[in-house]
Amino acid sequence: MALLKQWRDLAYDQNQDKGKLQQFWAAYFETEKEIYAQLLKNPDEVVKGTVKELAEKYDISVMTMTGFLDGINDSLVETNPIEEMEEDTVVNLGFDKTLLYKNMVAAEADWLYNLEEWNDIFDEETRKELYKEQKRSTTVVKEARIYPNDPCPCGSGKKYKKCCGRNQA
Repeated sequence: MALLKQWRDLAYDQNQDKGKLQQFWAAYFETEKEIYAQLLKNPDEVVKGTVKELAEKYDISVMTMTGFLDGINDSLVETNPIEEMEEDTVVNLGFDKTLLYKNMVAAEADWLYNLEEWNDIFDEETRKELYKEQKRSTTVVKEARIYPNDPCPCGSGKKYKKCCGRNQA
């Protein structure tokens, strides 16, 4: 069975006790934070190795590394084959800094996008702008509705229903 399926079965098990699941995720998020802190210290270094080697490097289980790889994959310059990944699959952690920051914001992972290591990568102004860009990209803006008695947007001075709205059914 591919590692990713095992990870998702473990991490998203609906039958598991809610308390245990919360403890599981709390421990995972703390581990994830530590790995990102290390990666962000040398953001231009592309860390490579097998899944098992990277798990050993960061002193975590292969399952936890699988979860980490699943989370970071959308932020990588060159994505990993996470669907078919096994312990001996060679993977990389070469991330796009801007994309990673925005994905952390999108995931509402403030414990990650507020890591102090970001200070050496982006100044505060850039981080604020990236944050705003990400938030705006998910905001749905509805066009203003034109009602029959509103002035026609064509500028004729007539009511909409007596002008351009007349042809609408």
